[in-house]
Amino acid sequence: MEFDSTWCYSTNMLDPDERSQRVFKTAWFSKAARKALIADAELCAAIRQVMLGQADDLGGGVFKKRLGKNLYRSIIVAKGGRYWVYEYLFAKKDRDNIEDSELVKFRQLAKTYETLTEHQINWLMQENSWMEICNGE
Repeated sequence: MEFDSTWCYSTNMLDPDERSQRVFKTAWFSKAARKALIADAELCAAIRQVMLGQADDLGGGVFKKRLGKNLYRSIIVAKGGRYWVYEYLFAKKDRDNIEDSELVKFRQLAKTYETLTEHQINWLMQENSWMEICNGE
């Protein structure tokens, strides 16, 4: 699937049963979320909102979603609607947004994630690089 400006729209138009709700967070994000007191339950609720289009679509499989009573911003990298990865977290008081150069890197990361196999995802979880936080719950 090629990502373009209609990607979010077409993903959100899928039947909810056809969309994966499998959600991961990276080890870095997990540490940042713990420090910000953002629980996995909030992350799972937020991802459901992203699936409904209630997030900033930054293009190329990258989304920005508010968390922690609007005090934080998360960057989520999506793989074609099959799974979602919480990648980066920042406090609104520390910075307004990510830089254009960072966005380019997140889009490249989304393309890389698109090539991952189930075996590679399982390896990432075994190595504690990724933690699964939602899987259809």
